[in-house]
Amino acid sequence: QVQKTLRERFCHHYATGKLFGTERQYRHLLELLKRTTVHGESNSALIIGPRGSGKTALLNHVLKELTEMKEVRENLLEVHLNGNEGGLPVLHEKNNFLSGLLQTNDKVALKEITRQLHLENVVGDKVFGSFAENLAFLLEALRKGDRTSSCPVLFILDEFDLFVHHKNQTLLYNLFDISQSAQTPVTVIGLTCRQDILELLEKRVKSRFSHRQIYLMNSFDFKQYIRIFKEQLSLPDEFPDESFAQKWNNNVQHLSEDKTVKDILQNLFHYTKDLRSLHLLLMLAVSNVTVRHPLITASDLQEASKQIRMDSKANIVHGLSVLEICLIIAMKHLNDVYEGEPFNFQMVYNEFQKFIQRKAHCMYNFEKPVVMKAFEHLLQLELVKPIERPSVRVQREYLLMKLVLDNNQIMDALQAYPNCPTDVKQWAASSLSWL
Repeated sequence: QVQKTLRERFCHHYATGKLFGTERQYRHLLELLKRTTVHGESNSALIIGPRGSGKTALLNHVLKELTEMKEVRENLLEVHLNGNEGGLPVLHEKNNFLSGLLQTNDKVALKEITRQLHLENVVGDKVFGSFAENLAFLLEALRKGDRTSSCPVLFILDEFDLFVHHKNQTLLYNLFDISQSAQTPVTVIGLTCRQDILELLEKRVKSRFSHRQIYLMNSFDFKQYIRIFKEQLSLPDEFPDESFAQKWNNNVQHLSEDKTVKDILQNLFHYTKDLRSLHLLLMLAVSNVTVRHPLITASDLQEASKQIRMDSKANIVHGLSVLEICLIIAMKHLNDVYEGEPFNFQMVYNEFQKFIQRKAHCMYNFEKPVVMKAFEHLLQLELVKPIERPSVRVQREYLLMKLVLDNNQIMDALQAYPNCPTDVKQWAASSLSWL
């Protein structure tokens, strides 16, 4: 029950959790959207801040308060678009449909707008001369009577900076243009991590943007971070077992005063103020709670901290074959000798052959196609990446590559690699390539 309660709190924090240090921005955005939803004004704004700073949380809080107002709940239409090609779709709670799907170009985005406004039947087989005509038709279809009685439309553009790469920024231009005109009340809210986002906008787009910018910077100090730790880990008053909840919350209070726990939180705080990282730490610790181990201890948080800090790429290296390890070491030496310049497979293969000739008794001399297969596996794992697109004119052996592991990651992974031949470890530790 404890794990379920806290898991729900962590998962729904961005929809229902508390706002930490962003009350001023909250009031600003709430007032802005009220002017659209209640008074029929059009507007545009950008919410800017690093990942995990609470941009989505802030917007969700404002929308939650707005939809609790009867006159807003019955009229407001929301359209969620996401410019992130690798992003996940977001389940829109009110209308129970998938929103923020992958709008990788304006044509796809327009189809998604049509679908979210439920206007597929209205559009039918109509042919439009331009993107602007199509979007204007959609908004016109939503109008009823004069401007004040029309349904306000809220466009939410997540990963806003990726929309600027669309051809001619047509979507942004038309949305900002409509938000300035006296048509259907429209507000455009963009969420982005880019501080220089305005520099990426074309002049015609920038001139139609209201230049309202709301910045979130995780400005809380360590004392407030400890308070957030306590609030997020404490059980709520409505928890079914009151006596256990009191024991749990007392334990949380003691943890917050424990020097070991403070050191763990201090390290995480300096590493990142992202509250999602704090939630991950707490969730890993809470997952150790059992009937026999009912309360979290400092050692649980220590173990969770180690898991968070664990290098995912180093973990991948632990599962590689000795041949693949040798190829990575060969790349490491090439990086050392050529000071980080790109390399190709042939260079790696030559480096590997030098090692085989010096230490033939400890390694089998694989055929070149087998070594190429191992090299391609490293490419699939993204431990090695090409720095240019493959071309039919360039043979695979000569395609330029770069290694995404640094020397420390390689050496740390080798220390934990099971049954790694001593000669291979010595080769990795040598400061110069085998000549």
